Amino acid sequence: MPVLIVTGTGTEIGKTVTTAAVAAAALAAGRSVAVLKAAQTGVRPDERGDAAEVARLAGTVTTAELARFPEPLAPATAARRAGMRPVTPDDVAEAAAKLATDHDLVLVEGAGGLLVRFDAAGGTLADAAALLGAPVLVVAPAGLGTLNSTELTARELSRRGLGLTGVVIGSWPALPDLASRCNLADLPEVAGAPLLGALPAGAAALPPADFRAAAPTWLAPRLDGTWEAEAFRTREAPSGAGTPHAPRA
Repeated sequence: MPVLIVTGTGTEIGKTVTTAAVAAAALAAGRSVAVLKAAQTGVRPDERGDAAEVARLAGTVTTAELARFPEPLAPATAARRAGMRPVTPDDVAEAAAKLATDHDLVLVEGAGGLLVRFDAAGGTLADAAALLGAPVLVVAPAGLGTLNSTELTARELSRRGLGLTGVVIGSWPALPDLASRCNLADLPEVAGAPLLGALPAGAAALPPADFRAAAPTWLAPRLDGTWEAEAFRTREAPSGAGTPHAPRA
């Protein structure tokens, strides 16, 4: 897959650190990687954005950022309030396609969820994925509430005829609660796609060298890693996991 779209089921759930882990695993496998941030919001011109954070953690990747808006809002709203030209799905698709000509893998990180609007016409990351014909990786939180948002995202991808590569848990807690542990079985069911990894909480705070060494152990072989979903579920799932589930998160 020369281009992979990385979206979340919401904000602040580990999308950027997951993008960094996927990039690090691909680099370790000998692939050249580019990271495209479609629209960066809520970051000053002198601050490090998400693409730069991916490079800090993952290593030698090509980075690109199409636009930066000062307020932490949806890109369309942030662009309008700043009086700046918004990013469009065509912009994203054109930039990603150009990067794909000389990189083995291009990771396109969205802003928030799949249907967050980029422009006044209602363009979204899903529209960019359709233009590119690119599959989508969904990053989801571990705990209560994740099943609903993950299933809604998966259903929208299916409705649009877009491929869902799988789901990665963006932050797996050191002491997972019952909902988180049960969700290991339920997430792939509601998504209709495999669970492809789980990043430990606090992964972004690791020294970059440690992050790069560990990243493949957090991701499944489909993402150039060694992580095994069944082994992880066996280790983390609650006792009695084979009995009927409690009401879903």
